[in-house]
Amino acid sequence: PPAAMTEFWLISAPGEKTCQQTWDKLMVATTRNNNLSTNHKFNIPDLKVGTLDVLVGLSDELAKLDSFVESVVKKVAQYMADVLEDSRDKVQENLLASGVDLVTYITRFQWDMAKYPIKQSLKNISEIISKQVTQIDNDLKSRASAYNSLKGNLQNLERKNAGSLLTRSLADIVKKEDFVLDSEYLITLLVVVPKTSYADWQRTYETLAEMVVPRSTNLLFEDQESGLFSVTLFRKAVDDFRHKARENKFTVRDFQYNEEEMKADKEEMTRLSTDKKKQFGPLVRWLKVNFSEGFIAWIHIKALRVFVESVLRYGLPVNFQAMLLQPSKKTMKKLREVLYDLYKHLDSSAAAIIDASMDIPGLNLSQQEYYPYVYYKIDCNLLDFK
Repeated sequence: PPAAMTEFWLISAPGEKTCQQTWDKLMVATTRNNNLSTNHKFNIPDLKVGTLDVLVGLSDELAKLDSFVESVVKKVAQYMADVLEDSRDKVQENLLASGVDLVTYITRFQWDMAKYPIKQSLKNISEIISKQVTQIDNDLKSRASAYNSLKGNLQNLERKNAGSLLTRSLADIVKKEDFVLDSEYLITLLVVVPKTSYADWQRTYETLAEMVVPRSTNLLFEDQESGLFSVTLFRKAVDDFRHKARENKFTVRDFQYNEEEMKADKEEMTRLSTDKKKQFGPLVRWLKVNFSEGFIAWIHIKALRVFVESVLRYGLPVNFQAMLLQPSKKTMKKLREVLYDLYKHLDSSAAAIIDASMDIPGLNLSQQEYYPYVYYKIDCNLLDFK
């Protein structure tokens, strides 16, 4: 349901006497008497801290990696929507992480020890993620370009077989018996006649040129505007006939009945259509798996960022509680105020900034909203449906 908010606030605050106490305080402030958000503990394992220098550098690298991975995950989701031709429910049921919907995955987040071993340094873990997602990005490019060119070729052929009788392919309309073939003297032409001029055509076609075979016209096909008529005449009268036909608003199509060519076109169409069907299943499966991989990687980056930022802000030994808040649209402003009151003591400079500019919500320091607590937004709505 669209009512459910897909936006989460991932925050952290230092442990009080215990981290449980930090959690209890948040719960009291946000749910006890005012139901501002639904909250979940966000479990981050004991990662290796490393040196302060490395953490500072990593903080910037992770910010870049965060937006790169988010963009790849969005690309995969968007391409999934293109491939499934935008049937919205179908798309949503394929956008899962570890087989569950995204909200469930985030709210029950568990670090994947097998994929991202915590014995490794933070830098190594971020490099594992970066390599993995770069690979997904490259694979997506090549898979998408192969499938798109197939789809494009098929659409071009389909377009040829649709549209007005003046331009469309006639191969699937006419039959062999509509033509006088292999005659030295005679030839059958195909003429497009507007529906309003059928009577004119029947009255005049035999006299548009010399040597038209009497009673040789047949209506072979109609669309909304016009009909396709055959007419047989002597080869040497063709130019004359064409010219006179045009003066009467009848259009002679350039068409030679050629069985080989028509067969080749039909086979090409069948081949492309079969190829597209063959590629469709594996492509959707690949997109599904790699959307999941990418999304999981993205949430692990959020966890890494919370860890690094919490150590940089709150110091060592590592002692913080990460918490995931799901606000509702109506309560966001109030929730910000409550969190500010709860945590303003963490940062004297933040207090000064906020007092000086109370009317500026989410002060834009270096493009990133700054709060006295560690904060990252996660929005699980990764698709803009057209």
